[in-house]
Amino acid sequence: MEGVIDAVTRDLLTREPGFDWTVTEFVRVVDACLPARVFHRHCPELDRPRVTTPAGVPVHLQLLGADPAALAANAKQALSLGATSLDLNFGCPAKTVNRHDGGASLLRDPHRVEAAVAAVAAAVGDTIPVTAKVRLGFADRRLALACARAAERGGATQLVVHARTRDEGYRPPAHWEWIGRIRQHLHIPVVANGDIWTLEDYWKARTLSGCRDVMLGRGALADPWLAARIRHWQRTGARLPATPWASRAAILADFAAEQRSTLPARTVSALVKQWLNHMRQRDTEAARRFATLKRCTTLDSLLVGLTDDASPAAWPRQGAARALSPA
Repeated sequence: MEGVIDAVTRDLLTREPGFDWTVTEFVRVVDACLPARVFHRHCPELDRPRVTTPAGVPVHLQLLGADPAALAANAKQALSLGATSLDLNFGCPAKTVNRHDGGASLLRDPHRVEAAVAAVAAAVGDTIPVTAKVRLGFADRRLALACARAAERGGATQLVVHARTRDEGYRPPAHWEWIGRIRQHLHIPVVANGDIWTLEDYWKARTLSGCRDVMLGRGALADPWLAARIRHWQRTGARLPATPWASRAAILADFAAEQRSTLPARTVSALVKQWLNHMRQRDTEAARRFATLKRCTTLDSLLVGLTDDASPAAWPRQGAARALSPA
């Protein structure tokens, strides 16, 4: 999710009720206390009174690192800047991150997970909650429960579990039943994550894991109305119609309009294509558009290609989007 779920995306995805909270892209901690500008770049919402998206959805600041002392120093820095919650990333499967001793690489040693969480929890005390995200292990699942327990012992108040190991990456299936095995041994809330693309996936993930809550990642990009779809079903028992292409095109156009005010057009084009690539996994029209536009060289022509021949949406539209953290 790095490079995708920034403040603009969080804003767009939370304009429709559905998400209870969101998570920033990770702030990479190595061996020093980072300057305030780094935290504000990852989490511009720190400038808002309660650290929320414009729609009022809380934003949790995420740290990724392995050095307990450095994590503690940056936790204190984040607290001084107004962070209202800190999340620790032990789930990122990226080879570059893991090669530099970050993300899921710590899952090979539960003691390191506990030390990292404990350092951050001690640094902020009872002032703000500290949460964590893990996978079902690094190469295999033998240490899945041990790492989850380590996070709890360290002081995590909530644990998100992605239902695959690091080596499994994002290959299906997601092993939601393993989250259930972990949940039965912890005393803190456990949140299920991984391969939740549809309302049916949501219900199956909850049923097999026994978790009350789920976290959406790639699924929220594939269908920006997935959280709203789930919330609507929870409240009414009724299904919303499938998200039409016109609504998908509209949110991509709004995303581009926001991003081009601060970023070069070439960068914005790459970001739009990245989001469209997520959409194409689950939508035939998005797949067709991606195949046509993936080599488009200018932002304006890309935007024309998104909206050309898009029929009026039966789905209601707001000014920017209708609609959630986050690795």
